[in-house]
Amino acid sequence: MAPSFDSQVLAQDATQNKKETALEKISQGTPLPGVPKFTNVELQRQHMLNHMAGAFRVFARHGFVEGMAGHISLRDPEFPDRFWTNPLGLHFGLINPSDMILVNEAGVAVGGNMTRPANAAGFLIHAALHKSRPDVNAACHFHSTYGKAWSAFAQPLEMLNQDVAMFYGKAQSVYREFGGVVLKEEESAALASALGSEGKGMILRNHGLLTVGTTVDEAAYLFLLMEKSCQIQLAVDAAAAAGREKVYIDDEAARFTFENTSEAESLYAEFQGYLQYESAISHDGYKAL
Repeated sequence: MAPSFDSQVLAQDATQNKKETALEKISQGTPLPGVPKFTNVELQRQHMLNHMAGAFRVFARHGFVEGMAGHISLRDPEFPDRFWTNPLGLHFGLINPSDMILVNEAGVAVGGNMTRPANAAGFLIHAALHKSRPDVNAACHFHSTYGKAWSAFAQPLEMLNQDVAMFYGKAQSVYREFGGVVLKEEESAALASALGSEGKGMILRNHGLLTVGTTVDEAAYLFLLMEKSCQIQLAVDAAAAAGREKVYIDDEAARFTFENTSEAESLYAEFQGYLQYESAISHDGYKAL
């Protein structure tokens, strides 16, 4: 039996009233897939660790290696009070999923790779973030070149172009203190407080950049974007010093752009191209066998 006229109208109304996601808005035709859903926690964990290792490989190719500095944390999908992090002293370009260390809130290794230590400063920073922000499943912190350069000014990024608008308003913050290497719980708590409840990226004075996300893909893409935005900010400021006038995105346009580009699903999709390229040139070298 054919559906009644009323049921057809109701179905049409439901479709029309359904709010489009950011991915649907930018997809002409079939939308790009967002964050995958899993019914098996082991498969979900493996997927997450594969992408975490992939993020390190991508960052290595972007030149974010600075000795032993830099770390990513990733909340475990089964045990939310534990998170995965990278081992201290292993080059980012060599990291595999099996290298990751699972630590609890006290910093004790409870799983994964038990042959290497985690970064003590990294643990303090990330533990405080994960405690204060239950919505944050992943965080990236590295001492990248342009992030370090811009951090010397202890200023937020200006709304100079469409892409940096992903850090509009409370989505970015500045940690204006620097007390040396983070080895005290008080400073790690202050860092988490400075990020705020809505922060996606933070500039750490005289230190570097930090980004967070609901997935490691989101946090990793935001880190790449924030680093590039610091590079652009420095270039624009240099040109402005020669007498050229800056033209900013107005507040309404920046807010509109932020609202239509900063969803978790969309930011996850933004990072997939980097992983696809890394997978192709490394012949899936970073994935677990």
